[in-house]
Amino acid sequence: MLTLMQISDLHFGPHYLPKVGEATLRAAHDLRPGVLVVSGDFTQRAKPVEYQAARRFLDDLPAAPQVVTPGNHDVPLYRVWERLTEPYKHYRHYISEELDSVLRVEGACVVSLNSAAPYHAITNGRIRNHQLDYCAEQFQRAGDGELRVVVAHHHFAPAPDYEQTDVMPRAKRAMDRFESVGVDLIMGGHLHRAYIGNSLDIYPGSRRQRGVIICQSGTTTSRRGRAREREKNSFNLVEVSDRSITITHWMYFSDTDGFEPISTHRFPRWPNRNLSA
Repeated sequence: MLTLMQISDLHFGPHYLPKVGEATLRAAHDLRPGVLVVSGDFTQRAKPVEYQAARRFLDDLPAAPQVVTPGNHDVPLYRVWERLTEPYKHYRHYISEELDSVLRVEGACVVSLNSAAPYHAITNGRIRNHQLDYCAEQFQRAGDGELRVVVAHHHFAPAPDYEQTDVMPRAKRAMDRFESVGVDLIMGGHLHRAYIGNSLDIYPGSRRQRGVIICQSGTTTSRRGRAREREKNSFNLVEVSDRSITITHWMYFSDTDGFEPISTHRFPRWPNRNLSA
């Protein structure tokens, strides 16, 4: 069984909660996932000292392949000249040289797409056509039966009970493209509250077949939780078998100083799909 642990929106800086961060590391070492996914916003203001702390945190996680992607807070907001000329300088130095990347492990292909848009759309992000083409190319190389996962910071579909944050422009276009190339699961953050469901919750229609599973994480280690996760912290654990994808949502509780599972969501896997690029 393949296991992926998703944490997100760490926000190293003034909003970071050290005690919750320590609990996150304990949970990761206890769960020992096969893949670690960190879906953006490592920092609050993209400062070197924040990135240094984020790097130490990543290094303290258990040994496993890591999938990372930048968030809108990982590029400078108020340092305008830096944002226009070298927006990813510190991210590339401390986190990863790659902005779009692919991880292949036994049984899965995970494509990470950079949705941060430092020049035009800082808040709600962008995914470009060339990134969708890149995604399709990577999944064309995936083997039959491999789990296909997309990771991006910004959300392609709003949580049904929380519509205060706009989705990315042309998100339906991206979602339809993902379904056409057989994406099983999309993982993201940004909302600071979790949402686990199916794209058909938001984008129904006769030409959309089985939809795509959506796995949004709340903020794992900051005090900036929103909506039903206000002042809460959470992460997701994804367990993949031949027949199903099970996502368990974990939340931090101060009385136990640890994360506890609070809900489990099980989805069937669909092995026989007609895929196109």
